Amino acid sequence: MIDRERLAALAAQQPDSPSVYRNLYETPHHGLREFLRWQWDSRGRFPRHQTFPLHTPDPQQLAQPGSQPQLTWIGHSTFLFQYKGWNLLTDPVFSDRCSPFTFAGPKRAVAPALDIEQLPPINAVLVSHNHYDHLDKASVKQLQARFGKDILWFVPQGVASWLRKLGVERIIELGWWQSEFHGQVEAFCLPAQHFSGRGPGDHNRSLWCSWRLEFPDFSLYFAGDTGYAPLFGEIGEIFGPVDLALLPIGAYEPRWFMSPVHIDPAEAVRIHQDIQSRQSVAMHWGTFVLTDEAMDAPPKALALAMESHSIHPDQFRVPQHGETLILQQD
Repeated sequence: MIDRERLAALAAQQPDSPSVYRNLYETPHHGLREFLRWQWDSRGRFPRHQTFPLHTPDPQQLAQPGSQPQLTWIGHSTFLFQYKGWNLLTDPVFSDRCSPFTFAGPKRAVAPALDIEQLPPINAVLVSHNHYDHLDKASVKQLQARFGKDILWFVPQGVASWLRKLGVERIIELGWWQSEFHGQVEAFCLPAQHFSGRGPGDHNRSLWCSWRLEFPDFSLYFAGDTGYAPLFGEIGEIFGPVDLALLPIGAYEPRWFMSPVHIDPAEAVRIHQDIQSRQSVAMHWGTFVLTDEAMDAPPKALALAMESHSIHPDQFRVPQHGETLILQQD
């Protein structure tokens, strides 16, 4: 049972629309000086691209999913989640680069498992924040061109106006701890420990978040992008167990620079425990080279962290690109 009284009290504490958003737990601001230190320490050398198996999702399985929840990893933080007639995308990025430019910036090491023309009809999209590797302008425009008003976009405060400029009309915009129903599904906008911005003039001018969806008989948690903070224990206390959690495990080195805003695999395991996840699935690795760890390092570190906490591999799964998981319910 959700602690509605505590949830309402926390929602009431949040400012309606501040000029600048802040994390619940204070984080150091890493500006240009710290970024240049990181680049100096690494001599600007990023890890090499690696190839990973790329599965081709079964079109019939996507078009006619069974009665169990179904999850397909498209790449990075983009999933197709299907259940009870819902076809839901998370943080849609289908472009070749996560960058304001088509000719520069982090380039995909693995192609999207599906392109937008191959998707089944999409009913809803969850957006966690406006960074380029989580919200891609070209992908939004392509989704809008194909599905238009059929899609309902769930976004944190400050993101709706950007979407409207691209012609998106159906948007639910929420602040932390707020929720809204769509049919029988209740969507909760929950905190994350991160930041926002797409250019030099909009740092933290829009909110970042995680999401929890409550179906009548199933719950889904999407962490978006986050550092570790006690807020995940609070989420676990308020909501109780969650059936499925999508948790980031990559883009975490060097820790002195990344830890305030990006968890490492050991912290992903802590969040798995904090939110009382019955089953978690790894994301945010193996697609783009964003930081200093090797592309194949996150799953290896996750396996060690799970072993140290006696967590069975079936409880925290690492899908391959394009793999479809059928989630068995008790």
